[in-house]
Amino acid sequence: MDKSASYAAGRPTRPRVGHIQFLNCVPLYWGLARTGALLDLELTKDTPEKLSAQLVRGDLDIGPITLMEYLKHSDELIALPDIAVGCDGPVMSCVIVSQVPLDRLDGARVALGSTSRTSVRLAELLLADRYGVAPEYYTCPPDLGLMMREAQAAVLIGDAALRAYLHDGPQLGLEVHDLGLMWKEWTGLPFVFAVWAVRRDFLAREPETVAQVHQAFLASRDLSLEEVPKVAEQAARWETFDSDTLQRYFTTLDFSLGPEQLTGIAEFARRVGFPPEARVELL
Repeated sequence: MDKSASYAAGRPTRPRVGHIQFLNCVPLYWGLARTGALLDLELTKDTPEKLSAQLVRGDLDIGPITLMEYLKHSDELIALPDIAVGCDGPVMSCVIVSQVPLDRLDGARVALGSTSRTSVRLAELLLADRYGVAPEYYTCPPDLGLMMREAQAAVLIGDAALRAYLHDGPQLGLEVHDLGLMWKEWTGLPFVFAVWAVRRDFLAREPETVAQVHQAFLASRDLSLEEVPKVAEQAARWETFDSDTLQRYFTTLDFSLGPEQLTGIAEFARRVGFPPEARVELL
């Protein structure tokens, strides 16, 4: 990337880019250090919800944004093609954990330990329209043990969900339902949880910088997926999951954003009641 691409007060400034602090985004960022592109970015790490808010406010120029927040602010944003966090079947890290079958959750307390409005909305949609139940929802920290003391079921995303999916749920004798798989079985479509977007005002000022950041992320993702055993091995050094588990997880996720994913997005937007003009527009 050309460091002279972006200027403020006559001096070069790096584009402000968001990074989700979950394992699911490791393959999108791992290669940035290898290619040297990491040095050309002012990187902000946070949860999906907080990064989404920063992008909408203009505190970030480019970054991941949850699908729900993108659709709400689609007039201010444009999505980068062929990069997203999604799945075409299981996702492993967006789950409903329940003490009872899902069709018995009508009126039951369901804890939302999620920082992503998209996963929460998907869970609510599936429970209401697929299982015909209207639970009583409340938010709380993503601690499965505490949640199960106060609720009949819980919605988890990210690393906490992955732990529940692989270890905690089965050990506690709980049902673990994968939201990505439930959506696929219901609609036959892939699901996209987050897209990478650029603010339209930044794009108008810095089209070359946006193109370079986009290419850097695509190169990083492709390199990571080519060398996924190495990525998993490195990540396993500082995670509670072993390298085989992480390799399975990284290759279960779908990081693409093409026609099939856009069809899935349009179907989700329709089912949750967005107007037709709220859609993902690609750069």
